[in-house]
Amino acid sequence: MDEDELRLPEDGEMFARVESMQGANRVEVRCADGERRTARIPGRMRKRVWIRDDDIVLVEPWDWQEERADVTWRYENRVADRLDEEGYLSL
Repeated sequence: MDEDELRLPEDGEMFARVESMQGANRVEVRCADGERRTARIPGRMRKRVWIRDDDIVLVEPWDWQEERADVTWRYENRVADRLDEEGYLSL
């Protein structure tokens, strides 16, 4: 991905802020729609992408269970700051 190019939410995705780590590859997130969800860190991200409290992530809520979601992307701090400056984040 080009440095000037931002990864923005695609269909079904939304911004979220990690509120706490739950263990067992799960995190509690506050989503852009105001809902709190338990999000699962998928296998392709485990041990490759480290997620911490207050990180900005993209999540995709489950269709069959609205209070759950999958983490699809984690933003580095400098990119998250840029998203906030450009007005994308309302968390």
